[in-house]
Formats: sequence, structure tokens, C-alpha cells
Amino acid sequence: MRVFVVNCGSGNIRSVVKALEHVGFSCVGVSQDPEEVKTAEVLVFPGQGAFRRAMENLTVSGMAKVILRHVESGKPFLGICLGLQLLFERSYEHGKTEGLGVLRGEVTPLPPGVKLPHIGWNQVRIRKRSPMFEGIEDGDYFYFVHSYRVVPEESHVIASTTDYGEEFVSAISVENLWGVQFHPEKSQRKGLRLLENFRRFCEKTL
Repeated sequence: MRVFVVNCGSGNIRSVVKALEHVGFSCVGVSQDPEEVKTAEVLVFPGQGAFRRAMENLTVSGMAKVILRHVESGKPFLGICLGLQLLFERSYEHGKTEGLGVLRGEVTPLPPGVKLPHIGWNQVRIRKRSPMFEGIEDGDYFYFVHSYRVVPEESHVIASTTDYGEEFVSAISVENLWGVQFHPEKSQRKGLRLLENFRRFCEKTL
């Protein structure tokens, strides 16, 4: 499989690549070049940082169109943290910003009264069984670092939720598209299991 990790200038790339290689992905590339990313069979889109700046980088570079074509083609895609949020129609971080619009819904702040960012280990409550959570139990802990959360308009995409002040969506899964708000590359054994599940899913899909 030809796997690329999309680098949109938001960091956190090296640990993602190492985790993907650890679970059996080979030839994992990192690229900011849309022409190179076009050749990918599998895309992984991690990220930390601001939604608006990331979208500006993706739009100016032409990477936004490449990501959209990849998802629409049915090839496997995994979005991590900001990489999940950018899939939605809009965010209100630093003002309203249009996202990729792959999924219907928006990105809003975590509820008032909680300490921000939400950082550390928290439980994931599985809302639908999918290949994403094979070997993972309801209530297992994953590592989070974020201040915003996705609010899908369509409930069937929701794979898991987490409580922090109130319930929020912590993972989505629909067809070829996986997205997680937590960081599997920082979530030790359970995080690696999720990435291994993604590799198995890719092998079956391609």
C-alpha cells in the first residue's frame, strides 16, 4: 500500500508515522506536495493547531482538492484530531471558517466551565460497532488534546462519544472514512490497536 501522511504544517507528524510503521504499514511517506499525495492509496491526516490556518494552507497548496478526490474515490482515510475537524463544513475557532465539507456539521468549543484544553486520558464510549473498535472495549481510555469538538448533523456517522463537561463525539466512521478526536499515536496499546485495525481495514478495502 502506498500510504501518505498529509503535512499541513500543524506538527505531530513524526509520532504518527512511527506508530503507523509499528502496526505494519510499510513505505509511509510524509508530504505537502499535492501531486505526490495524489498517488496515495491510503491517506492519514493528523494535526494540532488552528482550524483556520490549516484550511488556508490546504486551500492555497491545492491539497484540499486532493483530499476531497481521495475520499470521494472510496480510498481509506483516517483523520486525527484537527484532521477530523477539518472534514466538517465549518468551524467557529477564531471566527467562522469553512472546512472541507466532507461531512455535514460543524466544529464548536467544548462547553463553558471546563478546563481548556481538554488534555489527558479519557474514556471512549462506543456507540456503534465497526472495524475501528475491534479488540477495544467500551470505556477504554485514549489520550486527548483539544479545545473544540465536532457536532455532526447525521447521527449514523458517530462511532464513539466521550464525556467532558458534556458528551461530545470522539470518533466517526462511515464507509472509507475514519476520524478520531483523540490521538491513537499517543494512546499506547489501545491506540496502536486502533491503528492496526485501520491497517486491516485498508488491506480489505484496497
